[in-house]
Amino acid sequence: MIRVVLTAAALGFVQVAAAQPADDVRKATPFLPVADEAAPELFVDPPLAAPLARGAVIIPYRTRNFRILPVFGSGAADVSPRAGHLHVSVDDLPWRWADAGDNESVVVVGLPPGPHKVLIELATPEHKVLAGKAVSFVVPAVSKKAAAPAPPEHQH
Repeated sequence: MIRVVLTAAALGFVQVAAAQPADDVRKATPFLPVADEAAPELFVDPPLAAPLARGAVIIPYRTRNFRILPVFGSGAADVSPRAGHLHVSVDDLPWRWADAGDNESVVVVGLPPGPHKVLIELATPEHKVLAGKAVSFVVPAVSKKAAAPAPPEHQH
């Protein structure tokens, strides 16, 4: 009886999986030249609310048709599926940093209270920007007491 139920469940799963269009689940493939791959996409969410309330900015992001890897230079430009890194800048300042860690979050701490903007860009191994998204937010004034837990009291 259990075997029949499991077999029926497995067949149902196969039917559902077969009914999904390939485009819905397709990922980049190493069998296509980079020029024929779908355009890279970047999705950036607002900063996470709980850390922001404590003054820490954690901005989740995800990519499609693009892998974040520590590859740089012209030798890596034709890697397929497409790969590169992020350029991150804060408040339109003239400097930025590269992030090749792919932890799906950009973290910025130590910003003063007030409005800020973080620009996250997908960049090729040669630093050509392919796509970018900016997120604006306000860092609240955080009291020192709320920012860090109080040290334990000593009893003598």
